[in-house]
Order: sequence, then structure tokens, then C-alpha cells
Amino acid sequence: MACRSGGCCGSGPINEDNARFLLLALFIIIYLLCGAAVFSALEQPKEREAKDRWAQRFELFSQKYNLSKKDLNNFLRNYEEANVAGIRVDTIRPRWDFTGAFYFVGTVVSTIGFGMTTPATIGGKVFLMFYGLLGCAATILFFNLFLERVITVIAVVLKSCHERRHNKAVLPQNGSGGGKGADLAGWKPSVYCVMLILGVAAILVSCCASLMYSAAEGWGYLDSLYFCFVAFSTIGFGDMVSSQRVVYEGHATTAYRLGNFLFILTGVCCIYSLFNVISIVIKQVLNWLLRRLEAPCRCCLPRRGHHPHRHPRRNVVAPGHLRARRDPSIETDAINESETDNGRRMSGEMISMRDFLAANKVNLAIMQKQLSEMAIGHPRQSSSCSHQNGFSGGVGALGIMNNRLAETSVDR
Repeated sequence: MACRSGGCCGSGPINEDNARFLLLALFIIIYLLCGAAVFSALEQPKEREAKDRWAQRFELFSQKYNLSKKDLNNFLRNYEEANVAGIRVDTIRPRWDFTGAFYFVGTVVSTIGFGMTTPATIGGKVFLMFYGLLGCAATILFFNLFLERVITVIAVVLKSCHERRHNKAVLPQNGSGGGKGADLAGWKPSVYCVMLILGVAAILVSCCASLMYSAAEGWGYLDSLYFCFVAFSTIGFGDMVSSQRVVYEGHATTAYRLGNFLFILTGVCCIYSLFNVISIVIKQVLNWLLRRLEAPCRCCLPRRGHHPHRHPRRNVVAPGHLRARRDPSIETDAINESETDNGRRMSGEMISMRDFLAANKVNLAIMQKQLSEMAIGHPRQSSSCSHQNGFSGGVGALGIMNNRLAETSVDR
């Protein structure tokens, strides 16, 4: 069992963050096992059927043209090498002219990586390592900044709608809106509303893009939707790739390539934002599970001889020899704490090396936390309730959404 205070039912301390991490890892492992079972059941019969059909065709072809199987296999291996270099049976656009190379670097920095174009030279492979390092980092930063602005715009729109509903409900009753500002000052949109809006936006973008791909590429509409999800989510299998023909008959080729670029950019941004909002919901479920697992731990405290004056467990922020207060705070406990197990230290008493190292450890933790908060641009809330809902921390996209939604607010 996991306890917020340190795992009273286990042999070692497990704080809430570590317990949440372990639960998430367990969930992902179970999710992978279930997914493997489903895909194996769906796709394995098709794979066996394709192998049998290919073996029959291979045998008939070798007999029809009086070719040895060894020579035919060597020829097919040569074609596979040509296929890796971008040579296809059907005529396709050049892979390494400027427009083709631009399409390639776009799939690199967006982490889509379709795989239909790969560098074949040593210089190209080495350059890709350094190019992708900076490009992927910059693109992830762009996605995070896009997410921050999307959350801000959605919050402003939802708050405006909430204010209008609030005005219609309040003004007919008291005739004045004096208390309106106080009532709406701390209002934040629900993560479920934001998830619904982003989901609808992603579906609209995918449906519109699928119409374009169905008309231009000749794919079925369901196949086009499948391509949109694979591309927008940056999975990028490469089994279906858009904008690969030299000329699209009956369609403006330049306009189609521009529309393909815009749809992929918009779709990736929407799906990235949606994934991160869904992660908030998953984190809520993990917090609920932790609270459910915490109840048996509280019940077993009297049976395990819990004493009210028992010292707290050692952790990174508050060492075990420092006394925990009624309302612990990192700043006050780290800087002002001067009590030992034998009582309060006198002003002229020498500090021990153990206390000195512990104080330095706590001050280092404070400095790291302040630097992290300055980096994400959100000042720390000094109240002790900032850790109650499990969303006070976070880096990247979770740090951006911290305190911007109702479920991630420290006031909740």
C-alpha cells in the first residue's frame, strides 16, 4: 500500500509522487499487454494469409518464367535496397531535391519520422544526429508554448461565458453585481471542458484533412482518418505518406502541398495539446487510487503502535532529526528550524556537522525549487495546500497547465 506520509504499511517510505509513478508504470505495462493481445488477435490471421498468398505467387512466377528461386530472391533483395533509397515502381517525387528535403526535415523535427526517406550517406546520418537534437527540442518548446496559448484562450472564452450566465442568474435577484467580482475572481475552467473543446477541434481538423487526402491521394476515408491520427500523433508508421507524387492530376499540386503542411502542423498541435490535457485526467485517476489505497494504511496505524509524538520519516526536504511542525513549509522549516531531539539549541551553542549538512541540503532543495518555478514562470504558492491535489509540481506541459485549470488549482 502507498501512503502519502511515507508508506506505513510497507517496509520503506514511498511518498505520493513515487507511488503515483509506480501506479502509472503498472498501468502502462498492463495497457501494453492488453494492446498486444488485441492486435495479435486482429492482425495475425491477416499476416498468415499474406504469407501463404506470397508463397504461391512466388512459386508460380518462378515456374512461369523458368527462374531459380535463388536468383529471384537475390533480385528481390536488390529491389529492397532500392526501395530503402526511395525508388518505387510507381513514379514519385524526388526525395532529395529541396522540397523533398524540406518535407524530410519537417518529419524529423516534428518527431513524426514516416521512414520513407532516410539519409544513406555517413555525412547525412551524422548531421541528422546534431540537427535533430536542436530541432526536436525547439519544436517541443513550440508545442508547449502553443499549448499555453490554447489553454489561455480557452480559459478566457469559458470564463466570459461563465460570467454571462452568472450575470443573468444574479442580477434579477439582487439588482446589483457588487459580489460578482469576488465570486468569479478564482474561477478556472474544468479540465473536462478543455478536453472536450480540444477533442472537437482535433476531430474537425482530422475530418477536413481526410476529405482532402481522400480526393487527392485516392485513399478511402477511413484510411485517411487513420493516416491523420498516425501523422498528427507523431507515430508516423510510414505505411501511408501524403504528398509523394510528382503531379496530382486534377488538383493544384502547389495548393495541395501547402494544405498538407498546414493540416499536419495544426493537427500535431491539437493532438499534442489534447494528449497533455488527457494526462491531467489520468493523473486525477491516479490520485483517486492513491486516496483509496491510503485508507487501509490509516486504519492499520493503531494496530502498529502508532505514537502521536513519533518522529517523521526522513526525506529529502526535511531530514529525520528535524521536528515536523503542525503546518510544515519548506521555507520556514528549512531556515528557521533550530530544534534538536534534546530540545531547543541555545544561541551560543555550536552547530554539529550533521545539522550543518542537513541545513545545506534543505537550502539546496529550496533553491532548486525556486529556479524551477522561475523557469516555468509561475511563482510558488506559500500555503501548505499547494500539494493537496497532486498537481502543484510538474515540468513541461504539466508545468504549463499548473494552476490554470480547476483540477490543477492550488485553491482546490
